[in-house]
Amino acid sequence: MNCLIKNASVFHSPTLAYLSGDLLVRDGRIADLGDALTAPDGIPVLDAKGQKLLPGLVDVHTHGRAGGDFSTAGADTLKKMSESYLQSGVTTVMPTLASAPVEDLRAAIDRINALAEEKGGAHIAGIHLEGRYLNPSKRGAHAPHLLASLDPDELADLLGRMKGAKHISAALELDAGGKFLARALECGATVGLGHTAATYAEATDLIVRGVTAMTHLFNAMPPLHHRDGGAVAAGLLSPTALCELICDGFHIAPEMVSLAYRLAGERLVLITDSMEATGCPDGEYSIAGMPVTVKDGKARTHDGAIAGSTLSMWEAVLNLRDFAGISFERALYAATLAPAREIGLDGELGSIEIGKRADLLVVDENFAITRVMCGGVWADN
Repeated sequence: MNCLIKNASVFHSPTLAYLSGDLLVRDGRIADLGDALTAPDGIPVLDAKGQKLLPGLVDVHTHGRAGGDFSTAGADTLKKMSESYLQSGVTTVMPTLASAPVEDLRAAIDRINALAEEKGGAHIAGIHLEGRYLNPSKRGAHAPHLLASLDPDELADLLGRMKGAKHISAALELDAGGKFLARALECGATVGLGHTAATYAEATDLIVRGVTAMTHLFNAMPPLHHRDGGAVAAGLLSPTALCELICDGFHIAPEMVSLAYRLAGERLVLITDSMEATGCPDGEYSIAGMPVTVKDGKARTHDGAIAGSTLSMWEAVLNLRDFAGISFERALYAATLAPAREIGLDGELGSIEIGKRADLLVVDENFAITRVMCGGVWADN
């Protein structure tokens, strides 16, 4: 967990620029940045030869990949998934649980808590609960019989079982009296509004009362309309709400991605919303209790609803760059420090700063990831 990386082009998130120099990792943390650093005795040295040194990617909304789904995968599959995330450049993951019976959610939480103790894969930061508490009219790929009313006590039980960061997505316009949102905040969770039919006024009020993110903006919410902007307009116009975006060119048209970036800027959070078929061939899969067909990399339920994505986070960064016509560095911010902010971990990860976790990518001039470090350990060790 110790290493000196020399001759790197180090990404500096506050200025979206690069600093030429060296980086020292000690005990899995960034210990020093500067010019002509020397390695203490016994610490290995990597010559980056001018390659970019970037913070590891952070995916706060992902259901699975490599043939596994966080809601159902056993220990061996979870380990394989974690390693696959890391190889793709994602050093921090928030496993996302779709709709399921509450006893199944409890079991999945226990399995993910155990995964977080494992070594060798991506850092498991906590759990994102997207399932059950959704508006039936905006359920997307979630099976209707798996949805439930917004029960504060049931939520508190689930959140109390989670280790690490806790994030919940829900259709909070259905939260009579605001007790569900209040309980989520009392339990230390960050909260996203999603799978929602909220009006602009309702969504704006929810942001005032503690909602900090819009779950996959545009998707599973009313479209932007000139007589009621709905949750989309509320999120884009809010000075504080973070706006998740699935940037694959399929869930959201490139011109709408560009529009969202112009309005949200550094509040835009790239997510994959990836499902178990990510990194796998086309075929038959499932998500949230629904069978899914993946054809040409696009996942749909048998009744035609989009069912998550097969997008990688690195592809999302490059797509945002191209769709919005912005620099790679601005797009990178949306996959590193912005998602870390969404789950309240921007003081711990998401940028290259002294004291933070040593989660790093080495990237060549062709924007290919050549090495990945997670918590000070190279993924190929």
